[in-house]
Amino acid sequence: MELRFLHIYPDLMNLYGSWGNLAILRRHLEDMGNTVTVETLRPGDAMDFSGADFVFVGAGTERSQKAAIEDLARFGKELRAAVDDGVAMLFCGTAMQMLGQSVTDAAGKYYMGLRVGAFSSQQGKKRFVGDVYGRTDLYEEPVVGFMNSCTLVSGIVTPLVTKLSLGYGNEKEQGPEGFRKNNVFASELTGPLLVKNPPLLRHVISAIYDRRGEELPELPIYRMEEEAYATACRELLARLEADKAH
Repeated sequence: MELRFLHIYPDLMNLYGSWGNLAILRRHLEDMGNTVTVETLRPGDAMDFSGADFVFVGAGTERSQKAAIEDLARFGKELRAAVDDGVAMLFCGTAMQMLGQSVTDAAGKYYMGLRVGAFSSQQGKKRFVGDVYGRTDLYEEPVVGFMNSCTLVSGIVTPLVTKLSLGYGNEKEQGPEGFRKNNVFASELTGPLLVKNPPLLRHVISAIYDRRGEELPELPIYRMEEEAYATACRELLARLEADKAH
C-alpha cells in the first residue's frame, strides 16, 4: 500500500523523543512492503486530512501546546470528520489535552479545544511524575510508560488505559489514563509510547489496514523491541509486588 502520514508540528510538539512513535510505525510498515510518505505540517500551513492514513501530534510544553491548539483550531471541523471516518491518529503528551472541549492553564486562562472528546483539562503547578503500569481493553498485554504531567483531565469515559496498577492517570493515582475514540489513540504517557509498547504499535498497524480494507499480513517481530518491553513489564510488576509485600 501507499500510505500518507501527517506529522503535525514536528518542531513545536516534540518533547521526550515523541518523533520515535512515528519513526517506529513507519519502519514497521515499510518492512511489511508498504510505501510511507510523511508530510510535515507547521503552524500556518494548510492541512488536508482527506486521504490521510495516519495523523500524529507529539508532546510539547504547556506553552507550545497553546500555540498548537490555536493553530490547529482552524481545521477542527476537518479533523473531527477524519476521526469519524476512522483515520488512525496518535496524540501524545500535552497533545492529548487538545482533543477535549477545553484546556485551562495554571493562571486560569481558557483555551477552546478541538472537541473530539467531551472532556476538559485543568493545568496546575503540581506535577505528577513516575512510571506507569496498566491495562487496556484493546489487548491482553500490559501498558507501560512514564508520566510527567501537571494536568487533571476530567470527563473521559473511553480511556486508552482502563486501569492502572502503578502511576497517575487522568484524574488520580491508579485511575484510567488516556483517551480513545474510533481509531484515535491519545495518552500522556511518554517513552515514546509505541516504542515502549509493541502490542499497541501492532494495534495501530491493524487499525490502518482495517480502514483501508486490506487483510493484515503477519506482523514483523523485532527481538530487541520485545525484550525491552518484557524487561519493563517485569521490573514494574516486581515493584508492584514489593510494594504489596510492605
